[in-house]
Amino acid sequence: MALSQHDLLRLMESLRTAEGIELIRVLPQRVLQELIEAEATAHVGAEPGEHTEVRTTWRNGHREKLLTTQAGDLDLSIPKVRTGAFSPSLLERRRRIDQALYAVIMEAYVQGVSTRSVDDLVKALGGDSGISKSEVSRICADLDDQLTIFRERPLDHTRFPYVYLDATYCKVRVNHQIVSQAVVIATGITEDGNREVLGVMVGDNETETFWAAFLRSLRARGLDGVRLVLADHHAGLVAAIRKVMLGAAYQRCRVHFLRNVFGVIPKGSGEMVAATIRTIFAQPNAELVGQQLDTVADMLARQFPKVSEMLLEAKEDLTAFAVFPVQHWKKIQSTNPLERINREIKRRTDVVQVFPNPDALLRLTTAVLSEMHDEWIVFGRRYLSIDSIDKIYATRDELPTATPSQGT
Repeated sequence: MALSQHDLLRLMESLRTAEGIELIRVLPQRVLQELIEAEATAHVGAEPGEHTEVRTTWRNGHREKLLTTQAGDLDLSIPKVRTGAFSPSLLERRRRIDQALYAVIMEAYVQGVSTRSVDDLVKALGGDSGISKSEVSRICADLDDQLTIFRERPLDHTRFPYVYLDATYCKVRVNHQIVSQAVVIATGITEDGNREVLGVMVGDNETETFWAAFLRSLRARGLDGVRLVLADHHAGLVAAIRKVMLGAAYQRCRVHFLRNVFGVIPKGSGEMVAATIRTIFAQPNAELVGQQLDTVADMLARQFPKVSEMLLEAKEDLTAFAVFPVQHWKKIQSTNPLERINREIKRRTDVVQVFPNPDALLRLTTAVLSEMHDEWIVFGRRYLSIDSIDKIYATRDELPTATPSQGT
């Protein structure tokens, strides 16, 4: 794409009238604006007011866009068109997560199931002037190709000693009804100490069958070397872990356990009971962790017998972390590493409120996860040291494994 002589003359004139520091901001602003207008002309097939046989649509005003750069904030005007959509290629393309959000909003809009907030977003995105079902289908197809590759990529490039599982719920329109659907997510720590997003699935509920299918899909993609699975104590999830993740121990999330405890004690006693239970996880070795749990259960038995009973019943699952390297303990006692992911998913899904279909929910959540996964890979901050993880596989025979009764 090249600027016409008229465009170049207009650009030079705007730069000639700018002075001093203002020129630093005006230069990129004018260059970008003229390039945007030139690309819009190529997209439309005609200059403003020009009649041509190759015209594909008509201009329909502009929408304002503030672009923050090192030269300052640039005020740009993005041409709108009457049919379809125009997005300047010279500006940074929407990240996959933003493309997915755009696709969801447009899909809800063309299907006539959008809320007022979605209608406002459609206008803000410049899509209120004739977005078509075929355009939405094209956007979704392009995205699905990319996101499916991410969801189905092989996992056999490394071992994953630790795997985290969690779920969140979102509203989806199914068979003309609004229902809650579970978004289940798996992340893992590699034998190099780095983090990766392993998988995501959307379904009606968190049954054993659903979780087992999800875990088997991870296994089929090459997930191996798992020594500890961290999750909430949902009955279906735990049963699936014991059935599918043979050779791996199960760690019950201490944070979720405390929430369960709060449900059976008076509100005013929460802080005291929580502080007492936390002493279990502050011990220096595995033997003392087990002893402290018994001590705490005895201490609470008289005033809070239900809590004492819960602790003793959960002892094996709550203290599974203790046989692993001490350096890892704080990272493998709960599913807190997934909290940021869930918050980001909620931040994005709250914009949509109600998804037009399960595929749209899966598309957006996959986009969120793929962006986060890329961030982890690019910045390369190790979550755990390599040396400490080597100890896991060096002492394999000493680590917990699934018992025969936990198998099939």
